[in-house]
Amino acid sequence: MTVTELTDIGLVRDRDYLLADHGMVFKVIGDIHPDTHYLGYVKYHPSPLGDRRLFGRTYRQNTVVPKSFGILADHADHYVYSDALGCVITGVPKGRVRGHYSCRAALARLHAAPAQAAHVPVGEDLIAIIKAITANGDQDLFGVTGSFLVGCFTAASDIDLVCYGEAGYRAARRLFDDESLVVPYEGALAQQLYRRRAKYLVGSGFGALMRQEQRKFQGITAGAGAHINCEPLRTDSDAASQRIGAMKEIGEIQLIAEVTDHSQGLLTPAVYGISVRDVLGATVDDPERLAPRVTHAFSQVGAHTGAFRVGDRLYLSGRLVHFGEGTRDGFGVSLTPWSVQGDYLANLID
Repeated sequence: MTVTELTDIGLVRDRDYLLADHGMVFKVIGDIHPDTHYLGYVKYHPSPLGDRRLFGRTYRQNTVVPKSFGILADHADHYVYSDALGCVITGVPKGRVRGHYSCRAALARLHAAPAQAAHVPVGEDLIAIIKAITANGDQDLFGVTGSFLVGCFTAASDIDLVCYGEAGYRAARRLFDDESLVVPYEGALAQQLYRRRAKYLVGSGFGALMRQEQRKFQGITAGAGAHINCEPLRTDSDAASQRIGAMKEIGEIQLIAEVTDHSQGLLTPAVYGISVRDVLGATVDDPERLAPRVTHAFSQVGAHTGAFRVGDRLYLSGRLVHFGEGTRDGFGVSLTPWSVQGDYLANLID
């Protein structure tokens, strides 16, 4: 697979991948990057324990964001403080980037040369889905990410798509409603989705977890029966996350909240308006006095995008942050994935 040149590096977006000069492949996260780094985590790294082949070497897939800190233990220049997120995270120093895998370009490439993927059943399903996207004139609204983006897929791979903006969200809804392409996780298949997600969403009941997960774009391909999902991302011109302002971490908090606004929660990075109903624990003094000023929940990854609606009651466990600039500021719960202390959670309550 050919890695595209970095002629348009300024257009790197969520879920595009970057190749560093030491051979690690990073998944880009977020819309706001410092001058020195592209923020993201290690997705594929050289390892004799892996089951993927890239550049004539054996690679291992990393599915847990904070494991990047350990993988990068010998690369201290990949640690960076993000003013936008208010914490130390990982990323690629701009001078060490050697390649850019574009999700949009991958979809166009596979449409033009389907034989690159169609030699495995799940690849045949992906090609059929790309053909449907293109036939509907929606090719500019979607991209291919994950192992099919990088070219290290196997016969057991999932299909990972992204879509862009509100128009992409509507197009993804049409795509996932077409059961000739994607079979929904309903009926007996719901157990498969529960087993897939329960380990990440500890504490949620079956009914609540299903309601939460079935709001997202995911299902099983009609041919090979592979898992497929699509994460809605903001468009290049969407500045919603920039309008939030910088975040500063001030502690951790666990609480029960009600969703008051989900209009900015349908696209990643997701921002939900919330009203705190009860504080269960915190590392700051007198959290109950602060609770009325905790008005938002933030997520940089797709696990919580599109999962909640106005009126939902949630259990939230995350970083307590102060956000904003000037006269527009407040407090919120950040569900950052860059935590080595445990998973931060946002679970729908029955």
